[in-house]
Amino acid sequence: MTDIDTSSLFRPFSIGSLELKNRIVMAPMTRNQAPDGIPNEKNAEYYRRRAEGEVGLILSEGTVIDRPASRNLPNVPFFHGEAALAGWKTVIDAVHAAGGAMGPQLWHTGSTRSGDWDPGVDVESPSGLIGPDNPRGKVMSDADIADTIAAFASAAKSARDLGFDLAELHGAHGYLIDQFFWEGTNKRDDNWGGPSLMDRSRFALEVVKACRAAVGSDYPLVLRISQWKQQDYAAKLAKTPAEMESWLTALADAGVDVFHCSQRRFWEPEFPDVDGEEGLNFAGWAKKLTGKTTISVGSVGLSTDFLSSFGGEDASSTGLDKLIRRIERDEFDLIAVGRALISDAGWASKVHDNHIEGIVSFERPHLATLA
Repeated sequence: MTDIDTSSLFRPFSIGSLELKNRIVMAPMTRNQAPDGIPNEKNAEYYRRRAEGEVGLILSEGTVIDRPASRNLPNVPFFHGEAALAGWKTVIDAVHAAGGAMGPQLWHTGSTRSGDWDPGVDVESPSGLIGPDNPRGKVMSDADIADTIAAFASAAKSARDLGFDLAELHGAHGYLIDQFFWEGTNKRDDNWGGPSLMDRSRFALEVVKACRAAVGSDYPLVLRISQWKQQDYAAKLAKTPAEMESWLTALADAGVDVFHCSQRRFWEPEFPDVDGEEGLNFAGWAKKLTGKTTISVGSVGLSTDFLSSFGGEDASSTGLDKLIRRIERDEFDLIAVGRALISDAGWASKVHDNHIEGIVSFERPHLATLA
């Protein structure tokens, strides 16, 4: 493992005027360690250490917009309000001082739950469903939808005002934006729903347009998307390349600069029936169909996927051969690394120095720390 050439991961990359020093991204990972929703010095130090460890771009844990019940755990950070935004200013200043670049992931958890925690008000979603035929919370009214779109735009503007280098919208994994995309949770028959994926994309399109208007034409906007849902790992929004092309092209035209394409294992082909078992992954297809920058993600450098970790499994470090092959041929532009960076803030530096054997393996207890 120590002889692999990792230089392709350390080529610079530009997103508009944003210059990244390499292709490694810290993936957004819920940490639930911002008491009362306010990021503090521990959070700032946690991100600063990853910047010092040569991560090219840091995406924050999901940080929620200004809506009732927008989070599903009690210590998920806010991205609204004077105190929380002051906390995030401390974070971005620390990352910049360490030579890093960073964007917040702007989030609304919709009707999802995490454990037994209750936000104290009704959760909201397109059709009052947490999954197919599984009711929870209230159906969003037109006013709720308008206020939510405005809250995303306000958060995106705050990101730019605070000095963050870009902003990411969380449109994946069965959370609110994704609940509008997914036929299993969007049963609406008005302008916010319908039988096709494009019908159900209107909410996301309006969120992207509002955020673009709020931040201006030159500020990078990232959209995280996934086919799978936490409610159904086998779900697919776009079942063919043609369906994916119309879906993603509309989002790109609305203002998305970068697609962050989440899959459980980055090496798995998205459409094996089209281009075989060694075919393009989700991010590869998104790049091919739209020409936009793409980020891939999914079990990078680890022996198990992240869902196994939340089920109690540890994960040992593995080789990077599959990643290097795909990044060398520019199948996608950037690669996001998750659990490996929770366990080892110096992961990117060790990969750069070909010191793979020195990487700290992921262990379940690491999720409870901000090391």
